[in-house]
Formats: sequence, structure tokens, C-alpha cells
Amino acid sequence: MRATNDSIKVIAMKMSLFLLAAVLSVSSNAFSQDLNFYIFLCFGQSNMEGFPGIQPEDKTAVDDRFQVLAVVDFPNLERRKGNWYPAIPPLCRSSSGLCPADYFGRTMVSNLPPRIKVGVVNVSVAGCKIELFNKDSFQTYASTAPSWMTDIINAYAGNPYQCLVDMAKLARRDGVIKGILLHQGESNTNDKEWPNKVKGVYDNLLNDLNLKAEEVPLLAGEVVNADQRGACASMNAIIDELPKTIPTGRVISSKGCASRPDHLHFTPAGYRELGKRYAETMLSLLGFKSADAK
Repeated sequence: MRATNDSIKVIAMKMSLFLLAAVLSVSSNAFSQDLNFYIFLCFGQSNMEGFPGIQPEDKTAVDDRFQVLAVVDFPNLERRKGNWYPAIPPLCRSSSGLCPADYFGRTMVSNLPPRIKVGVVNVSVAGCKIELFNKDSFQTYASTAPSWMTDIINAYAGNPYQCLVDMAKLARRDGVIKGILLHQGESNTNDKEWPNKVKGVYDNLLNDLNLKAEEVPLLAGEVVNADQRGACASMNAIIDELPKTIPTGRVISSKGCASRPDHLHFTPAGYRELGKRYAETMLSLLGFKSADAK
């Protein structure tokens, strides 16, 4: 009987040590997460990628408090997938350009307390429909994509949505996800189901990342506006309906944001202004005010 009691004591001690190790592990992980590191997920098509043609002024004076997580390798910039770097453009892939996330982040850190850092995670695919980010049926859409788009999709291991989720989980080890930025719609022009399709992607992101909608709003930017003779400007009427489908959704106006001659993509000045508008909206939602807010 004594031997049995001793065995039970040994087992109990081992279980206690195991539980203690588990608690310490969880505490260690929680401690490493910086609650003052605000992370924002970005996705969409070419305007969120950033149209090639970064100007010299956009590569200087980037506050170190603004960081980008490399979601793919950037060989020419010596960035490795899964690591944080100062957010000097490009932020999406090495072949992309200036995008709304650039001046979103710069405006955020210039208006937030010095203790707060900002990080962005950008997974975007030029020319894609929102269907590419539908986790349950993206393969059907991807199978019909042109070869140049397939090359981009393959850069994200064949599944941009899952890449965004995986990189978000990695980023969340270091900070707190505070919002999601979307710029997409040109390839879904006049698709009245677009708001519902976006809601599906948003809901999946919230579920897969265990996030709450009221704590992680979705900000969606309009495409090139009619005042710039936008080729897809009619889509803005549909984008503007998004908050009716997603109560925590906000639409960012593109009115007055300068367009390139193709009337599909913004100029660097247009990206800067659009990015500032994303930031002004997010700052307001976080309880801060931009010094440049009108």
C-alpha cells in the first residue's frame, strides 16, 4: 500500500510541475507581447500593393516606430519573411510601390503617443477579385487567373488569405491587432454582392484570429473617384454601402486623390492623401485626433 501511495505522490508531483511549466510558458508569451505595438492587417488588389514608382522623398524620414512585417522574402532589400523592418516602401513585395499603408502608418505614429508603435502586414494581389480571399472557394477563382497573377498568388504559397492569417498570428506575438485595411473593388466593379463578399472575408479573419469586430474595425478605401475620371468610379456607390453590411466598417473617401493617366491607380500624392485619410479615421476610432484632421 505504501508503494502505491508513493507512486501517486510522484505522479501528482509530476503533474504539478507540468502545470507550473505550462503557466510559466503562457505568462512568458503574454509578457513578450507589447500592448503598445498596434498592428494593422492590409489586403486588396493593386492599389493596396502599391503601384511601382516610389519617389525619393518617400524613402526618407520614416519613423522607426513604424514597422512592416515582411510576408515574403525581399532579396533586393535584404528582408526575410517573418521579420519586422522599418517601413520604408515597398511594404507589400519587392516589386510593388507606394500604397495607402505607407502614409497611414506615418500619420498614425506622428499623432500617437511616443510609447506606441505601429506595424503593418500587407498581403495584396494585383488585379484580383475579392473572391481570391474567400477561404472556402479561392481555388476556383485562382484556377482561372492569368499567369502573371498566378505568379503573385504563388508568392503567398498559393493561398493569399491563409498567408495573411499566418502572418497575422506571427505578428500578434509582438503586438495587438487593432484594425484591418482594405483597398479592393476595381475587379468587382458593379458587383452588388461585393459588400456581402467582403463581410465573409472579414468574418473569417475575425474567427480565424479570434478577434472581436468591435475591437478590430474594417476600413475600406474607395477606388479612383469620379472627380479624377476614375475608370471604375461607379464602384464607389457600392463600396459606400459597406457599413450597412458591416457595422464596424468605415469607408475612406478617395475624392480629390490624384489619379495616374490610367484612371485606375493613384499617383504618389494620391496614395499619400488616401493613406492619411485611413489614419485619420483609425485615430478617431482609437480615441485620438490627427493634427491634420479637417
